[in-house]
Amino acid sequence: MTATAHAPVAAPPVTERRLLTGFYAGAGATMAVWGARLPSVQEAAHIGHGRLSLVLFAAAAGMVGGLQLGGRLAHRHGPSRLLAASGVAFGLTVVLLAQCHTLTALIGAAALFGVTHGVLDVGINSAAVNCQNAYGRPIMASLHASYSLGAMGGAVLAACTARVSYSAMFTVIGLLAALAAAATVAAIRSSTQLDEDSTEERGTARGSASVPRRMVWLLSALAAACLLGEGAALDWSAIHLSGLGASDAVAAATYAIYSAAMATGRLLGDRLTARYGAPLVVRRGAIVAAVGLGISLAVGNTPAALAGWMALGLGLSITVPSLITAAGRGGPRAVGTVAAVGYVGLVAGPAAIGALASLTSLPLALVLPAALAAVVALTSRHALEPR
Repeated sequence: MTATAHAPVAAPPVTERRLLTGFYAGAGATMAVWGARLPSVQEAAHIGHGRLSLVLFAAAAGMVGGLQLGGRLAHRHGPSRLLAASGVAFGLTVVLLAQCHTLTALIGAAALFGVTHGVLDVGINSAAVNCQNAYGRPIMASLHASYSLGAMGGAVLAACTARVSYSAMFTVIGLLAALAAAATVAAIRSSTQLDEDSTEERGTARGSASVPRRMVWLLSALAAACLLGEGAALDWSAIHLSGLGASDAVAAATYAIYSAAMATGRLLGDRLTARYGAPLVVRRGAIVAAVGLGISLAVGNTPAALAGWMALGLGLSITVPSLITAAGRGGPRAVGTVAAVGYVGLVAGPAAIGALASLTSLPLALVLPAALAAVVALTSRHALEPR
């Protein structure tokens, strides 16, 4: 009788996990197309690295606002209810970006793009925390792997369609993303109650755990450092390869290589963490990222650059899922803080790299993510050791 009573509860987490996998993959694909085609956007608008950094900064500022708005909406209405609406809005802002060919228009559209991305990101990650709690075992790395696989697919698509105008690509991708998000409304409605129930049922148990405030900020800083590297790969890897003389197709494929490496690491991440522990896996991965990207920048040719971006993706693959899991010991507020600060690094970091590149050169500016990966290797053990 008890088994029968509990049997219906087992299905909704599986449904929610499938939904989240789709949203992660779709967001990754959309962001990859945006990042891979940035050289075309830059060329069409006749802007240099410094002015492009203004566009990226607008997206960063918009995402900070979106994260704050999304946090309030998720707290009031539940994260699942954010997914479809923010997914549709996110796709439509990509369509809007396709129509922008001046610096002013790009800055405005990029700000809206950032806001919708931020709201969607809060919805996905908050729902993912609830889904992992419902499963009772680590699934965060595999969920993040779906983002990387989606990004890899989007980057491959961008490389294969390098001769197609970026306006046409953004329009098609944006409309497909919006339609796909709208199609999930019915499924999301059926999983919303589980999302709310799982939060309520585990609130008491999770409330007993605590993470010191200083440790939450350390986790947040490490997340920002890692996600700055991811933002650098998204927004600057193609431009980096173009500057080394690579063809448009090779430049566009760079992010696909990075994403493939990150997806591989994340698909293996839960198993490696269970066997060796998060501190060791994260530390050794960060060393691979720092050394690999650093050497590639010193060599300064196309094959070395491709290998360097691959090393960065593989090395940082498990870091953010591990940091979010560690923050989870302090409850949802700690998770939210780490995610929010981390994603500021994701969107603001590329703007900082653009500013540095305008003062020096892009290869010198890209030393920043390599140096931050070295910092992660040195400090992550203290942050991730269970207490």
